Amino acid sequence: MALKTAPRPRSRLSMTSLIDVIFLLLLFFMLTSTFTKYGEIELISGGQGTPGPEASQAERLFLTLRPAGLMLNGTPVTPEDLPARLEAPEGSDPRLLLISLAAETSSQQLVDVLTLARGLPGLTPVVLR
Repeated sequence: MALKTAPRPRSRLSMTSLIDVIFLLLLFFMLTSTFTKYGEIELISGGQGTPGPEASQAERLFLTLRPAGLMLNGTPVTPEDLPARLEAPEGSDPRLLLISLAAETSSQQLVDVLTLARGLPGLTPVVLR
């Protein structure tokens, strides 16, 4: 003869431990993620058309970006010497920095040069296609 056992009362599932795990995961993801502001660099590209009156009076500097190094007006220049070579005396005319890119130039090289050029007064960088 089979013995009948008394049915056990079903215990309720505790939500406390589930909430603790969710908060731990939330805290983990908040601490491990990075909150950075992405910078933007305005890119002026040389295109076809007639230049404005300010462009005709501006002194032009030609910078070639290559994987092997930089060339300013046909002479090799190191990245450390570039700021000194691009600076102009106070009260000088505006200048255009025409930037030509070689096929293997990295985008980081271009960003570094554009960031440097934006910090120099009276210098307008233009990237040639």
